[in-house]
Amino acid sequence: MITGLRSLSSELKFRDGGMVCTSLSSLTSNDFVRIYYLEQKRHCKALRKNAGMLSLSCPTTSKLMEGSFMRKKQLHKPPLKLEFVRTLLIDNYDSYTYNIYQDLSVINGCFGRSSLRLMKNCGVPPVVIRNDEWTWEDLCYYLYEEKAFDNIVISPGPGSPTCANDIGICLRLLHECEDIPILGVCLGHQALGYVHGAKVVHANEPVHGRLSEIEHNGCSLFNGIPSGRNSGFKVVRYHSLVIDPESLPKELIPISWTCSTDTQSFLEISNASSISDAHDIVSSDSMSQVQKSLRVWPLNSHQNMQNGKVLMAVMHSVRPHYGVQFHPESIGTSYGREIFKNFREITEDHWLNYGPLVTCKENVDYSGNQIRLRKPVSQLNHGTFPSRSIGHNGVGKKGVGLFDLVNLSYPSNGVKFLKLAWKKYDHLASEVGGARNIFYQLFGHHKAENTFWLDSSSIEKGRARFSFMGGKGGSLWKQMVFQLSDESGHPFEGGGYLSIEDARGSATKTFLNDGFFNYLNKELSSFQYKREDYDELPFDFHGGYVGYFGYELKVECGAPYNQHKSRTPDACFFFADNLLVIDHSSDDVYLLSIHEECNTSTSWLDDAELKLMELRTSVPEKLIEESSLNVSFTQCKVEFVAEKSMEEYMSDVEKCKQYIKDGESYELCLTTQIRKKIEEIDALRLYLRLRERNPAPYAAWLNFSKEDICICCSSPERFLQLNRDGVLEAKPIKGTTKRGVTTEEDELLKMQLQYSEKNQAENLMIVDLLRNDLGRVCEPGSVHVPLLMDIESYATVHTMVSTVGGKKQPNVSAIDCIKAAFPGGSMTGAPKLRSMEILDSLENCPRGIYSGCIGYISYNQTFDLNIVIRTVVLHQGEASIGAGGAIIALSDPSDEYEEMVLKTHAPSRVVMEFS
Repeated sequence: MITGLRSLSSELKFRDGGMVCTSLSSLTSNDFVRIYYLEQKRHCKALRKNAGMLSLSCPTTSKLMEGSFMRKKQLHKPPLKLEFVRTLLIDNYDSYTYNIYQDLSVINGCFGRSSLRLMKNCGVPPVVIRNDEWTWEDLCYYLYEEKAFDNIVISPGPGSPTCANDIGICLRLLHECEDIPILGVCLGHQALGYVHGAKVVHANEPVHGRLSEIEHNGCSLFNGIPSGRNSGFKVVRYHSLVIDPESLPKELIPISWTCSTDTQSFLEISNASSISDAHDIVSSDSMSQVQKSLRVWPLNSHQNMQNGKVLMAVMHSVRPHYGVQFHPESIGTSYGREIFKNFREITEDHWLNYGPLVTCKENVDYSGNQIRLRKPVSQLNHGTFPSRSIGHNGVGKKGVGLFDLVNLSYPSNGVKFLKLAWKKYDHLASEVGGARNIFYQLFGHHKAENTFWLDSSSIEKGRARFSFMGGKGGSLWKQMVFQLSDESGHPFEGGGYLSIEDARGSATKTFLNDGFFNYLNKELSSFQYKREDYDELPFDFHGGYVGYFGYELKVECGAPYNQHKSRTPDACFFFADNLLVIDHSSDDVYLLSIHEECNTSTSWLDDAELKLMELRTSVPEKLIEESSLNVSFTQCKVEFVAEKSMEEYMSDVEKCKQYIKDGESYELCLTTQIRKKIEEIDALRLYLRLRERNPAPYAAWLNFSKEDICICCSSPERFLQLNRDGVLEAKPIKGTTKRGVTTEEDELLKMQLQYSEKNQAENLMIVDLLRNDLGRVCEPGSVHVPLLMDIESYATVHTMVSTVGGKKQPNVSAIDCIKAAFPGGSMTGAPKLRSMEILDSLENCPRGIYSGCIGYISYNQTFDLNIVIRTVVLHQGEASIGAGGAIIALSDPSDEYEEMVLKTHAPSRVVMEFS
């Protein structure tokens, strides 16, 4: 039977200017190496120009041969409604796939099957595989032997369905699985058209992060959804390629179009209720009222082809196959979950005619609210394939990559029993001169060597509340420095060198085959502690790791390689066993010390307490000493030197826009760096001036003395936080403008930022990306957006900020959460993997610490990390500042250059004063 399938698929070939490329069966094998070298991508452009030239040697609507695995209609079995729906979700290396995963986890619900002990009102989460992860034999076995899945969803993704690298096994699925319900989203929609002979062409204009009103023909996929202008049905679009409606074969029926050629920004046509409606449970009373009053009508396809409206959805005339060009999973799409709910019902109705598929075979286990596929295909004599254990998040264990995060085992590096001792001093901070004076007097001696300060220097509007500071501490203190072993642009094989210096000055250097993130995971899993030690503390950092992850650590999170080697270490951390905490809300000060259970010494607490009391009695004198920091400085004549000229940067913006036009990315965060040679400099005073000029909620000072690294950070952006209740929160920034000189000008600039279509599109795309990243590690249905496109004002700029939150799955570690989202999406673009590859090819230097993150990871697995922007890095006689901005189809090169320069103003001016 496998032979029959192979013989048919071998007749399905692609043409590129008349040259046959290869068959689908060979294109989708496990031997295919999925590394997107950009040089190879250029060879696919000709293929994209001739999109749609797909040769089929047999009618696409004909039945496959009798010897195939295809399920036959079960006429003699009583119809039984599916009690839950099992979805195979094919990921095309996109950054929105896990938004679909989250929605389907809720929609594919179960009703009354108590024997499966599934959670009430929660479905069976999909199994997620990448488009090149399984062979055709794998798929046939699980679909037709084990009958493990009821439907298939094909995700969006970068590129084009005409390129085998981009679409993987999806074309063969669409061609041969004629009896299984399939829904394609964006790239999956284009693949449905392409596999049946339609042309995939460039749209009149790329549309990313923008909305359109939709009209449809009332078919099952849009059942209960209003249609047409002012109906409330608005969808988010991320695409630059479309199916040419003139090329649609008779097998494909157009079922939805845009209402007009115009697009709209999110805030022009949205309101709070539409967001709520789009992502709440769709069976609400208000939703049913809308359904009762809706009016739908058939579409005039010929008229729509002539008036420039864009085809938004198709269905197959015989098969249960559907495609939507827009993104139902986006936070901005109305009725998105209703569409997935309708696809579930289409699946149920389909299997009513083909007989029930819910089986409990020994190799497919549905207990524990997940699907487990136990039996490896290699046992079926189909060849040698890796064994797969697929959990509820769909992660296979064949390798640790961007999606291989959850349910991994991290053996601990021995067990350490930690105890926490602490003291509280009510309303003390202002009495001793505030955070600045406390740090300078307690930790500022000897150039503040080996010190840290996670500094909430901007606390207005509740942006931040706590500051954490400390230096070289007790017996548990150590410094860790990690350098990746990979140097340039070939596939990264993992590993790097870790140097550790302990409190006694003893140093070791080892090679970590599994990388730094895995090392930290093992370290954190080795700690045992009692929650009552810190239950009464109002903050979540109680001692542990303080430092930074550099941008190039992206290779441990799924990126295939680094084009450039970082000049600074790829990660530096202190293990801080003693620290001082300031609560800016209550003005309280805390002293904390952690130690192993066998050691009861609290000498540091006593010494630090004594120093604080001395400050209290001498604070006027100390403040006078501190005021000497505010002397005037003469600006240096030697300017910063940019890595790229204005012309080069603007040229790179145009290249980004071309990649976006070709469907390679939706958004690219293009960056560069400016550098300046410096002589001897008082780095701490420079930082104190920076925090004065540009206060920020996620500011930081780090001094790794032996590495000759001082980091002066005034970041306004949170990367990711995990609190003790298991709640994750990200606060991405996309959209920045300068402050005005007058109140009126300032308010005008703020309003222009708020209602800018370009900035809204940037922000929406990154919000959807962060929802995806959190969706990989959060409980199904828990990811939400409490604040969307809020404007925050700082000393020098206004920014557009959103907040994304979710509840962490209990079997996921803190490091798993960081890896799922690193590097921050606001610094890469979407889809993240493809965008990082493109950016590596355009940027001519490493990002290093810039674009990474700074913060803490507590010994009890809470963390709070920023995005490293608005930052001066002092290293080996040089000051460097990184800056950039998101490039989308609407970007203007000169505006992008001006925005990039604006972001360097505050830190560069401070350096110029001091050097």
